[in-house]
Amino acid sequence: MGKFIYESSVRTDFEDRLLAHLQVVVGNKLRRGEPFYFAWKDDISTGGGRTSVWVHPRANIVFKYNGGRPPALNRAWLEALMSTANSPSGLYVVPEPADEVVPPESFA
Repeated sequence: MGKFIYESSVRTDFEDRLLAHLQVVVGNKLRRGEPFYFAWKDDISTGGGRTSVWVHPRANIVFKYNGGRPPALNRAWLEALMSTANSPSGLYVVPEPADEVVPPESFA
């Protein structure tokens, strides 16, 4: 399990594979200067509920991975996540579709 840390105060756990896909999507949106909302359901162990943050180019964001090797990326999942990020409701986690795996260095 890796961590997504936003502005040093909002922290949530995501599996490393999902976190790697989120990092690519967030990085691409910010590289284009496109702010957006990112929302997720909080784990019941932390009280449940839902969190939403406004991601913008000046935000302090950390992607902290537990594993040492970057996972392979699924192009179809990246496209699905980017589609949500481009919607009015913003980025949210969708299930991983059938894979079209590409090496992680293709997105560096």
